[in-house]
Amino acid sequence: MKKKVLVLDIDGTLTNSQKQVTQRTKDALDDIRRRGHIVVLASGRPTGGLRMITKTLDFDKFGGYTISYNGACVTDTATGDSVFKNAVPDYVPQWMHQYAIDHGLGMCTYVGNVLLCGTKADRYIERETNLNEFTRMHVEDFSGYMKTDFYKVLLTAPPTLAKEHEARLQRRFMNRLSIYRSEPFFIEVMNRGVSKADAIAGLLERLGLEREDVIACGDGLNDLSMIKYAGLGVAMGNAQPAVKEAADVITLTNDEDGIVPIIEKYILG
Repeated sequence: MKKKVLVLDIDGTLTNSQKQVTQRTKDALDDIRRRGHIVVLASGRPTGGLRMITKTLDFDKFGGYTISYNGACVTDTATGDSVFKNAVPDYVPQWMHQYAIDHGLGMCTYVGNVLLCGTKADRYIERETNLNEFTRMHVEDFSGYMKTDFYKVLLTAPPTLAKEHEARLQRRFMNRLSIYRSEPFFIEVMNRGVSKADAIAGLLERLGLEREDVIACGDGLNDLSMIKYAGLGVAMGNAQPAVKEAADVITLTNDEDGIVPIIEKYILG
């Protein structure tokens, strides 16, 4: 049996519109893991923000990997160890903290299941805290965290202001950092070269497998890199047009358990 690596985006792919994993999808994933195939979750969420999904899918029983921060970190769920990482340079949290203070933005970053907040928590930071079910801690000075691996710094502001500062920071850190808005009010600051494809490549090197062994399923623009990289790139029926255009196969929507026919045809079939 040729071992396959099934890489799944979460929102809009693995979960339905109610943010739930259906029993049919879970049963199919259980089946292939019993047969020795590997399931990987790939998300823009922080590592700690994936713990409820890994619990739902019994990763403690079957093992597997998570790709978090859009590819900046790969974690072995069996051990909790980071097996691939692309952290921001040491100076970034402190620099972005001061920039946020100077320009009246919100700023936070992540350690484990804690949101380290360098400014007053605005409604956007409150949203991020609640979404990931994190605790929050205020930090006056990030210089004491210079040896900590940070994978993302988040700046927050109302959409018009966020757009302005996104462009300003992109010019300032061109070819050094990856800076973009994931939501109209979120400016994500990550290291250069972070992508889900790069994370998969790092994981495959550890596993001794090839890209031809990978099936990647997604729906959003941040899934493009892994869909183009995988041996089989799959777009969900609800995917963005650009994702469908890049994919090898288009399946059913996330509300129709679109992952299941892919498993049945390309892994079990």
